[in-house]
Amino acid sequence: MHTPHTDTSIASRREFVGSLAALSAFTSCAALSQNSVAAQAASTNVAADAITPAMIEQCERLAGITFTAQEREQMVKTVGQQLATFNARAAFGELPNALSPAQVFRVLLPGEVQRVLPNTAEDSMRRAQVAAPSSDADLDFATIEQLSAWIASGAVTSRQLVQRSLARLRVANETLHCVITLVEEASLEEASTLDAETKAGKSRGPLHGIPYGLKDLFDTAHIRTTWGAEPWRDRVPTQDAAVVTRLRAAGAVLVAKTALGALAYGDIWFGGMCRNPWRTSQGSSGSSAGSASTVASGCVPFAIGTETLGSIVSPCNQCGTTGLRPTFGRVSRHGAMALCWSWDKVGPITRSVVDAGIVLEAINGVDNHDASTVDVPFVAPRMPNAKLFRIGYDKRWFEGPNASSKISLDALSRCGATLIEKEINPPGDPSVLVTSLMCEAAAAFEGLTRSNADDALAWQADEAWPNSFRQTWFIPGIELVQAERIRRMFMEWMRVVLADCDALILPPFAGGLLVVTNATGHPTLCLREGFDAADQPRSITLIGHPFDESTLVKIGAALEAALDVSTKTPAMPWMKDLASPAILPHP
Repeated sequence: MHTPHTDTSIASRREFVGSLAALSAFTSCAALSQNSVAAQAASTNVAADAITPAMIEQCERLAGITFTAQEREQMVKTVGQQLATFNARAAFGELPNALSPAQVFRVLLPGEVQRVLPNTAEDSMRRAQVAAPSSDADLDFATIEQLSAWIASGAVTSRQLVQRSLARLRVANETLHCVITLVEEASLEEASTLDAETKAGKSRGPLHGIPYGLKDLFDTAHIRTTWGAEPWRDRVPTQDAAVVTRLRAAGAVLVAKTALGALAYGDIWFGGMCRNPWRTSQGSSGSSAGSASTVASGCVPFAIGTETLGSIVSPCNQCGTTGLRPTFGRVSRHGAMALCWSWDKVGPITRSVVDAGIVLEAINGVDNHDASTVDVPFVAPRMPNAKLFRIGYDKRWFEGPNASSKISLDALSRCGATLIEKEINPPGDPSVLVTSLMCEAAAAFEGLTRSNADDALAWQADEAWPNSFRQTWFIPGIELVQAERIRRMFMEWMRVVLADCDALILPPFAGGLLVVTNATGHPTLCLREGFDAADQPRSITLIGHPFDESTLVKIGAALEAALDVSTKTPAMPWMKDLASPAILPHP
């Protein structure tokens, strides 16, 4: 997650926390263990007759409601009965992070048909033959398409690419703090196996032999998976996440578990702050921090990230990479840390739009271990094509600080797209939608809060998870239900907004749509648009219909070609210390 949660009740919570502590529904502290929830709830409960009208009156001020004195007297008699229910729930102990709620979020509304436009023969064509690399530097920032062609032709081997990737990661990590665990021996063994397959005339597809990075919240068998958080820094799973299994089947080679902001928020983890290769005084943003940083610095051609609220879009915007946040339910989260079961999405971070489609094709698919997944095919289009597509925009999104983004509108017009100017006004404040995110996240890490193990997290700002989890205990259940009803309202609104167009185009944080589309589950493509006055990359985003990532890739690839800024690389003087054997012969 990227966007800080704005809390207007912190002062009130501090003022009244003493009296509220008597209510077991609002308590939190105990040892972090399988039984910490039950133990803590039992140890802090008070007898039902100890609850007073004054306690209820204090609670009213946080809940935003007022009762009469007579009503409070009556509630005293019955509120205590709820404590038994809370205790019964707590008696189940610490629930597994992977155990999702019974309610499964679905992106499509009743009667809404999946809008999946088939690729034409032209869309699926391979591009012209790729010229052979002339130097090792050509390899470092090559696209998946280029590397795949070079492996197939014998110009380079998978083992050579993996060796160079590992060498660059070691050096870059000293400055960028972008890697939590290097996967050295296993990656070299896997690369050798894939090279043998190549020599035998076999190929697993376009990812055959390609090294990649993986956000360190995906389980990897016998390789630690830390979630970027101190309490889990020595956690070693025994099974692979679904995404890892699918990428291995596609021939990709895991070389690094990349840094993430602790528990998928921001860019600060127990090893420090992940840095932006374009300006190392800045963080990379997050929470897919290391995934964006390693791709931007030429260490890996692609990485896997996740997004709950900006965690792919924001670091891609900061680091100048391409990010494809798929429709909710397209990619399995099985074996990934759950933050918000109805918001979490998995997607690729790459150096080109076509590459993002290639990776999505490999990880796409239904999974019986993830109830949210749906069976919708995806075949990555390989040719740019914006012709005949209708793309909506609100001119207000391209004013003020975002005025420079008008170049993307001009570029799309040159590509043959039809631009539709619209006035797009959300039905209300999108921040309301974050209520469910906060409640799900606090529930996912209840044990962390109750045990006080949250004190071990590196980031302790007011907006960071430890404080956010605590304050969420004071969100009434009614607020959660009402926020979910408003979520449905926004889903209906998005259907209307997209009814007359194939996609929307906007700067990454314009119009509140980053929050809206994360809540509604719509797909978003983020790609580099240009550079600001300080030579920092800036991005533009495309929002599509549910499960219509193919259209986003076609339009995005055409826009990328028209803008012609995707191949510029950061200076990175600290990478000159790279001491790795040459792969290609030099004159």
